[in-house]
Amino acid sequence: MLELKNIKKVYQTGNFRQEALKDMSIKFRKHEFVSILGPSGSGKTTLLNIIGGLDKYTSGDLIINGKSTKQFKDTDWDSYRNNAIGFIFQSYNLISHISVLENVEMGMTLSGINQKKRRKKALEVLKKVGLKDHAMKKPNQLSGGQMQRVAIARALANDPDIILADEPTGALDSKTSVQIMDLIKDISKYKLVIMVTHNPTLANDYASRIIEFKDGSLVNDSNPIIEESVVSSEHKFKKTAMNYLTALNLSFNNIKTKKGRTLLTAFASSIGIIGIALILSLSNGFDIKIDEFQQNTLSSLPIMISSQSMNLDEDSMMQLHNEQIGKNYEKYTTAKEVYPKQELEQVMHTNKITTNLLNYIDKIDANDVSGIAYTRTTALNMLIKVNDSVNQFPQNYFTTIPKSLNNDLNGVLEDNYDVLAGNLPTSKDDIVLIVDSSNRVDAKLLASLGFDKDIESISFDDILGKEIKIILNDDYYKQIGNYFTINLDFEKMYANKDNITLKIVGIIRGKEDKALTSTGSALAYTEELVEYVINKNVDSKIVKKQGASDYNVLTGDKFDNSETGNQVKQNILTYLGANDVPVLISIYPRNFESKDKILDYLDSYNIDKAEEDKIIYTDMAALISSLSGSIMDAITVVLIAFSAISLVVSGIMIGIITYISVLERTKEIGVLRALGARKKDISRVFNAETFIIGVTSGFIGILIARILIIPANIIIENLTELPNVAKLNPLHALILILISVILTVIGGAIPAKIASKKDPVEALRSE
Repeated sequence: MLELKNIKKVYQTGNFRQEALKDMSIKFRKHEFVSILGPSGSGKTTLLNIIGGLDKYTSGDLIINGKSTKQFKDTDWDSYRNNAIGFIFQSYNLISHISVLENVEMGMTLSGINQKKRRKKALEVLKKVGLKDHAMKKPNQLSGGQMQRVAIARALANDPDIILADEPTGALDSKTSVQIMDLIKDISKYKLVIMVTHNPTLANDYASRIIEFKDGSLVNDSNPIIEESVVSSEHKFKKTAMNYLTALNLSFNNIKTKKGRTLLTAFASSIGIIGIALILSLSNGFDIKIDEFQQNTLSSLPIMISSQSMNLDEDSMMQLHNEQIGKNYEKYTTAKEVYPKQELEQVMHTNKITTNLLNYIDKIDANDVSGIAYTRTTALNMLIKVNDSVNQFPQNYFTTIPKSLNNDLNGVLEDNYDVLAGNLPTSKDDIVLIVDSSNRVDAKLLASLGFDKDIESISFDDILGKEIKIILNDDYYKQIGNYFTINLDFEKMYANKDNITLKIVGIIRGKEDKALTSTGSALAYTEELVEYVINKNVDSKIVKKQGASDYNVLTGDKFDNSETGNQVKQNILTYLGANDVPVLISIYPRNFESKDKILDYLDSYNIDKAEEDKIIYTDMAALISSLSGSIMDAITVVLIAFSAISLVVSGIMIGIITYISVLERTKEIGVLRALGARKKDISRVFNAETFIIGVTSGFIGILIARILIIPANIIIENLTELPNVAKLNPLHALILILISVILTVIGGAIPAKIASKKDPVEALRSE
């Protein structure tokens, strides 16, 4: 069954060479009690370790059930120890932080035996050694004799072929020693028991065969085996494997014995997680506040289609970047050459604002649009009467109220402004005064309305009802020969009943949650008014004359019919308030969701169109929000980078703590290896420990961060009046816990690898 064939074991330390075993050849029977005697240093324990697969022979062969072990790999020796060997140590070598039952089960656990079966078997062997009632105790709650019985039960639990006992009674009193020896002798009736002892009396009283050693050589064998051995390669051992749950259980039970140190380690490791969690909470909270601000404020910003737009597509911007800053040109170079520089105009795009485009825009879903404003370079001739004097009124103080697609005259105004006095326009002749958030109005605008610009305040009632007249071309211009000039008789023009009378019917202010509408002042007229004036001016004498003439009706100068001349004609018609083609279209979405639908609708217009026929629009809300989002992201990244330094320190600390744990659990490593645990199983045990610390650290970090968010929100609210800014995203919390686990496992990876490479013989000798 078991044979040592010409076994030699040499220990080499520098130039010192020691032969522990010298050409040792012994055969063992399947069932016998063999006692190995000899003085200290004679090679007894070395022989036991080689038979147990804990130590490797230098030369020769160990034959097990006819199978040579010369080609055994580490995993083969692990399987051999787990399946064929049961160890009984002088110092018991029980794992102190798990129960008696779990100690007995450990070998079967490594064999992959299911819990129900191994639990039943463990209780059976504990009953056999008289300790079934002590199954749930920890080893340190037992006497020496009881602990040795547990060691015997563990050795028997996996039903090995060979029991190796190294001074099994060395730490026991005489009475207990007799009980243990009786138990071991009973085991030898159905198993091979090999016992190392210094006590000849013990050997003579119990052993069926005594082998004596001296200086690494066999000097006497009381019952040798004579027959020849047959070497076979058929015998196989079941592979061992420790699953992750077992590793976690071992590590968890060990950690429970050092709760204080573990919690302090986890807390120290969590500091970086706390910092990052707080930063992400603030970033997330500010992002939410920015989103709310954007939805409440930026939704009032229009999507603009201008006659000249910047082509901001990726290819154009990349080309501009490469041409202008992509190459590092030397300043004040001495090179005798010049370099082309692309001008900004080359990425400008001319939008063709055609009737088709205007009709297409008019078909936008009215539920998505609060209004559309068409900005035209149309001159409006305005007069105002102030203190019995008629003056021209500057057109630059006016803005256009966007037109609603569902005939709702004041869609944009109702969405974005509060009425402070009067009412919103109900017809084309109604205008409103827009004031800023502090009810301020440009002093020059007030002066144009006839008020003293240095006055401290003006009553709403004094402003409401103020009238401004729009003079049509036929009244505003008079003909002199071949050209027209402005009629300076303002009094007469103002009194003409055919003029359009604009009246201030309301005073409005941007809503508090629409901050960007509360920053300026102006007078606002309706889109319908502009369309009405253009239609009237088109039929005026001066416009008809200009359309049919080849000279400038305003100066009398002749010009040809070239492209330049035709452009001059168009410019004159625009100046005369008769050009209906807008230079800017501003589309006001009802909300952010509507904005996305409008953008999709505009994108659809470009499908299958040539590049020059496509329209390029500017999404003002997107430009502002992307800028604010980029700034917030940049700040977040910088702060996280600083906090991440503590995570690196935590990883190093975890490595140190894990290495200390390796040193503390060295004997446990030896016990596990003796029971058949593989190197990777040992590594897995310590990886499991760092995993537990990582999870604990992550949860502690998130918990503390959640607690700190409360005072942080109080401080921020006192400073900024923004309530509940810091909000930790649950996804961020989970990611941080995962990062904590990954970093701690990485930090403990090297010590875990060191643990797996420990020599099991040396590990068992450690204290």
